[in-house]
Amino acid sequence: MKKLLMITIILLLGAIMTGFQYAQNQKSEKSTIMNDENNTFKIATLAGGCFWCIESDFEKVDGVVKAVSGYTGGTKENPTYNEVSAGGSGHVEAVQIHYDPTKITYKELLDVFWRHVDPTDSGGQFVDRGAQYRTAIFYHDDQQRQIALASKKELDESGRFSKPIATEITEFSKFYEAEEYHQDYYKKSALRYKFYRYNSGRDQFLKIAWKDDGAQPAAQDASDAKYSKPSDDVLKKKLTPLQYQVTRQEATEPPYKNEYWNKKEEGIYVDIVSGEPLFSSQDKYESGTGWPSFTKPLDPNNIIEHQDRRLFMIRTEVRSKHGDSHLGHVFPDGPAPTGLRYCINSASLKFIPREELANQGYGQYAGSFNIK
Repeated sequence: MKKLLMITIILLLGAIMTGFQYAQNQKSEKSTIMNDENNTFKIATLAGGCFWCIESDFEKVDGVVKAVSGYTGGTKENPTYNEVSAGGSGHVEAVQIHYDPTKITYKELLDVFWRHVDPTDSGGQFVDRGAQYRTAIFYHDDQQRQIALASKKELDESGRFSKPIATEITEFSKFYEAEEYHQDYYKKSALRYKFYRYNSGRDQFLKIAWKDDGAQPAAQDASDAKYSKPSDDVLKKKLTPLQYQVTRQEATEPPYKNEYWNKKEEGIYVDIVSGEPLFSSQDKYESGTGWPSFTKPLDPNNIIEHQDRRLFMIRTEVRSKHGDSHLGHVFPDGPAPTGLRYCINSASLKFIPREELANQGYGQYAGSFNIK
């Protein structure tokens, strides 16, 4: 019995050792594969103000594998967003860009970077002020350093900006990934991101600074041909006096005395001028203001937002893309999930009941109402 027991123990130990060795080999093989994969890609670390914007811009670039928001340049270990944004940690908001050098070079990445920041601003970027929002290039090796210095010099000597280039070029030390809710913020909280980005002034500046860079405009959306604004003479005949005043002259209709403020029927709201889809009853809620209120647009591509400084206050005006109609304003005091309140004039809208969507050419939206 003892002999049999010893043989059993030896066999068991042998099996355990074999399994352990197999696991180690698998781990080693996996590690090698991961290292080989990581060696295929390279990293660029760039700071350009709000990391939501820089991450969003670079993730759309061909050859970029991913962009990660985080903090770098400071001395504090594991800084939090509150610490960095308050300006007390020494870090800047930055983005680490993982890219495929066979598809895009480091110099080309810097060309993209310059076109998405104000490199002459040493005090922050656009609405975000402070050293924690300054622009900077953190080089990972001497080759990146030389390319960055040459790129900065080239831009400085191009004469594109009347002020000198203030972007710092400094050696990379350590990068701390930002909290999870900051990663892909432009996807997770698209409406809040869009609201922030427009009001930051970033895109308005870039449009002026790079208007002559030869970039081709984006291809026309198919809806551009479908929805259009009639002539002013036609509109004066088609619209009621109130509809004309609201859509063409930015008037505001009375609260609680308009057509749709308390409407609860299911359907969509389209532009009274162009017919482009704007809002859905599924996103409508009672705001207590006396005007139709929505948490988000039905199709964000049909919504244009502008800064409105009339009436001695700063607000964000909402207009339709194709009809160029004044719709109302958007405010950051709405309910979840967006936290936004699109406060819209009934006079700018036409309601399409869910049963009429297909008949009136809006059949693509019928599915959201479970209409067959």
